[in-house]
Order: sequence, then C-alpha cells, then structure tokens
Amino acid sequence: MLRAFTSLRQRNYRLYWCGQMISLIGSWMQTIGQAWLVLELTHSAWQLGLVGALQALPVLLFSLFGGIFADRWPKRRILLVTQVAAMVQALLLWTLLVTSTVQLWHLYVLALLLGITSCLDMPARQAFVIELVGREDLPNAVALNSLLMQMARIVGPGLGGIIIAASSVRLLFLLNALSFLAMIGGLALIKSHELHAQARQPDSVGKRQNTWQSLRAGLDYVWETPAVLLVIVVVGLVLLFGANFNVVLPLFATNVLHAGSLGFGFLSAAIGVGSLLSALWLAWGNQQPTIRRVLIGMLVFSVLEALFAVSHIYLLSVLLIAAVGFMETAFAAQAMTTLQTVTPDHLRGRVISVQVLFFDGSVPLGYLLLGWLSGLYGASIALLICALLCLLIAGAGWMWHKLESARVVKAQKI
Repeated sequence: MLRAFTSLRQRNYRLYWCGQMISLIGSWMQTIGQAWLVLELTHSAWQLGLVGALQALPVLLFSLFGGIFADRWPKRRILLVTQVAAMVQALLLWTLLVTSTVQLWHLYVLALLLGITSCLDMPARQAFVIELVGREDLPNAVALNSLLMQMARIVGPGLGGIIIAASSVRLLFLLNALSFLAMIGGLALIKSHELHAQARQPDSVGKRQNTWQSLRAGLDYVWETPAVLLVIVVVGLVLLFGANFNVVLPLFATNVLHAGSLGFGFLSAAIGVGSLLSALWLAWGNQQPTIRRVLIGMLVFSVLEALFAVSHIYLLSVLLIAAVGFMETAFAAQAMTTLQTVTPDHLRGRVISVQVLFFDGSVPLGYLLLGWLSGLYGASIALLICALLCLLIAGAGWMWHKLESARVVKAQKI
C-alpha cells in the first residue's frame, strides 16, 4: 500500500501536495459558499448558473495563453502569483459580506476574475508536477493529485455545509483566503536545486517568438502529433457528452429511482467514493499509461453510464454510478499523464493549456446540452443518448488508434 504514495518521498512534492490539499479544501468550501450566497441574494437557479458560467468562461477564451506563460516563465513563480490573486479575491468577498455591501454584480466580476486566474494557474500547476517528481514518478504523482482532488471534493463541501449551518456563509470566504497560505508556504519552501530540470529551448532557431507564434507552435505540435491529437479530441468529446451526469442526479433520485433527497445524497457520495478508489488504485498500481488503456477506460465508462441511465433499481444505480466515477477518474488521469509524458518539455505548458480547453472547457457546454436534452426527453433518455454518443466516440477513437498504429508499422517497414 505504501507504494501508492511513492512520490511523497520527495520533499518538494510533499510540500506541494500538502499545501494543495489544504488550499483545495478551502476552494471547495468557497464554491458551495458562493452558490449559497447567490441563492440568498436572488433565489434564482438561472443566476446560480450564470455565476458558474462566468467563472468557467475564461477557460474557453484564455486558457491557451496560460500555456504560453507556463512555458516561458518559472512555474513556481506563476503559481505564487495566482495563489496570491485567488486569496485576494476571497478576501474581497469576505470584506463585502462583513461590511454588508455585497451586490450581485460583485459576484459576477469576482467570479470572472477568479476564472482568469485559473487560466494561468491550471497549465502551470499541471506542468509543474514533472519538475517536482521527474518523469519516472509522474504517473504516481498525477494519480496522487487526482486523489487529493477527490478528497478535497468530499471534505470541502461537507465542512462548508456545517460552517454555514453553525455560523455564516461569510466565514467560508475567510477560511478559503487563509487556506491559500498553506499553498503559498509550500511553494516558498520548495528547494529550487532539487527540482528536476526540464529542457527549455526556443520554438524557432535564432529568435524568440512573439505570443501568436508561440501559440501557433503549440497548436501545430498538437495537430501534427497523432497521439496527442487523438487523446485531446477523443477524451474532450467524451467528457463533453458524458462527464456532466451529476447535473441530472437530482432528477434520477426523485423521478426515476423515487429515492428523495436522501437517495440523491447517497448517489452523489457514491461518485466521490468511486473516484477516490480509482485515484488510490492508480497511485498504487503506478502503471505507465498508454493510449490503449485510455480508450478502454472510455469504452467501459460509456457502457456503465448507459446501464445507469436505464436502471430503475436504486441499489444497482448506486453501484453503477460509483463505477462510473471510478472509470471517469481512471481514464482522465491516464490521459493527462500520457500527454505530459509524450510532450517535449518546452511545449508542455501549451499542450496542457489545449488539454484544459478541451477537458475543462467542455463542462459548461456539457451542462447546457444535458439540461436541454433532459427537458426534451427526460433524464433517463437524455443520459442514455449522451452515453451512446460517448461509446460511439470512444469506438471511433479506437479505430483511429488502430489505423495510426498500422500506418506507423507500415512506414517503419519501408
């Protein structure tokens, strides 16, 4: 079991991982605090969705530029700046609440600013991992990152709910601001000489590229590298159609399974448990990811989601949705590790930014799509349609991979 935590033997990664854990718990507390605050101010589900969309919108617009920053500047320095910026955002929200001056437009602006900060943060955060642990321990480190994200996803909202009930929503924003100190402290204590050096070379010989040339260099690499293009496109499409199932869970709990709010709670918890077990399994196995494993994971995920969509037995549905959560974490984590492993050091930030655009940018679009289909056909049919689309996409990805592998073998024989 101890080999599941291999990467934590390295001091730098241990500091980073622990700081990130505390910070992410605080961020999840703020996430539910922000949602609660919007409902208190507006009593509108539309406004709740709008604030979430404003926070996600910069990912669609600016994440590619975050990759350029990650490739040009020291990633630790970028992360220090983004953590301070996010801490200031949380402190501003807390101040507005303490002074009773908060208005809805404040939430719009601050959500948008936090989204812009995330565009710089996410590519640097993911690309920094290989500098902390090296290429050999990268699969284990990515799995441990998935583990801490799932733990924070479980602990943060739970603590946030208790604090709202026992005190007030404004305390969540203060605690989140303070939680960033753990991440800032961890980054500050990292020893630069113990980082694993990565190749830093210009994208063209003899001159430094401007922003648009750098952006094009990253996009050209993705387009011209079949393995990278396959993973980003196929995984991105599967996440678009299949990874937003949690938006219809309340409808399944009430209208399909007739389990009420308690049943909804157990369904939601089952996803978290499945994802947590998946992250532990990946960390313990420390397997080198392959495109074949990523594709198999997506195929199994699609079948399990289709079975959940047609299930009317509550206990079976709980087990199926836990398995769906398990497989989603498994194939997504292996896809991210694959991209980081095959990408040259000097392009990694830009490739990760394309991955962020496709993987995380699919979230708001997927919510809209699944919500629209549910309104037309009901939750079960809507999710079944999305699951079958995922199965079709993953199957097409499998054929794409087979054809590309055959082309490479044929080229080697010539």
